[in-house]
Amino acid sequence: MTIEEIEQEIIDEFAMFDNWEDKYQYVIDMGKDLKPMAEELKTDDRLIKGCQSRVWLHSAVKDGRVIYTADSDAIITKGLVALMIRTLSDHDPEEIINAKVDFIDTIGLKSHLSPTRANGLLSMVKQMKLDAMALKIKLSN
Repeated sequence: MTIEEIEQEIIDEFAMFDNWEDKYQYVIDMGKDLKPMAEELKTDDRLIKGCQSRVWLHSAVKDGRVIYTADSDAIITKGLVALMIRTLSDHDPEEIINAKVDFIDTIGLKSHLSPTRANGLLSMVKQMKLDAMALKIKLSN
């Protein structure tokens, strides 16, 4: 699936819920389903700056595609990073760099988060794109 197709799938899933309490629970459940991150990867250099909670992000390349793993010490934030991994992981670096991630606004997520969580979500997206850019450069050398 392309990033745009995954975004549409997420938009459709969020549309099934009538209220934000259910949508938050869905995000929390995504965090609970996030593949565990190896403890040795939870280093200070992998912490995302700009997040109120502690969020670790590891990026690697497998068969020319960026694979993200992450974890957080906060349940909502863990769900948010799981959502972004679902959207951006296992794609070509160029596709990740150019992804608009408009679905965040379409589902109303950014406007229903506290300002600090919304900033943290944007920091996650920014870091994932920066990592994809760095990995693209590494692949081209």
